Amino acid sequence: MKTLALFRHAKSDWSDARARDFDRPLNARGQRGALAMGRYIRDTGRRFDRVIASPAVRVAETVEYASKAWGRSFPVEWDRRIYLASSAVLVDLLRELTGDPETVLMIGHNPGLEDVIFDLVPDDGSSPLRDVVEAKFPTATFAVLELDIARWADIDSGCARLVSLMRPRDLDPALGPVLPGSLDP
Repeated sequence: MKTLALFRHAKSDWSDARARDFDRPLNARGQRGALAMGRYIRDTGRRFDRVIASPAVRVAETVEYASKAWGRSFPVEWDRRIYLASSAVLVDLLRELTGDPETVLMIGHNPGLEDVIFDLVPDDGSSPLRDVVEAKFPTATFAVLELDIARWADIDSGCARLVSLMRPRDLDPALGPVLPGSLDP
């Protein structure tokens, strides 16, 4: 059995229309969301043998804020292939992992991360959390999958169970979606 945690970057800043997508930082709400999720991950007692992440600025800042709240830093393997990758690319990256770690944390972007869930978790009603992901997988969401495999190279569609899903708004309603007519703090 292997464990895969997926962590979508926190809310990014769109105020500079000239900025490249790769270079967008977190906005204030994103910083708060990353801190909240870092505390949540710490409180669950989760540990990861490997952490792989997109090197996009918003991901790097999500790691920075979450680590600060978590109270520990961890070595991150920055992999440009994760940036805006499809599920197929992300699954291939997992298949290529060396050393066969038991637990992996992947930090990146949508729609790739949520599509990994759709590809690995069967749509057979056995995981009610899958329906929540179908509705929305917002920024700073943290999901944990258990994979019925012995080696990462064995990943195949339908091999996982979604055992945990936490969205920022589940921790603090102020981190939820901005209602029409309101300002994004």
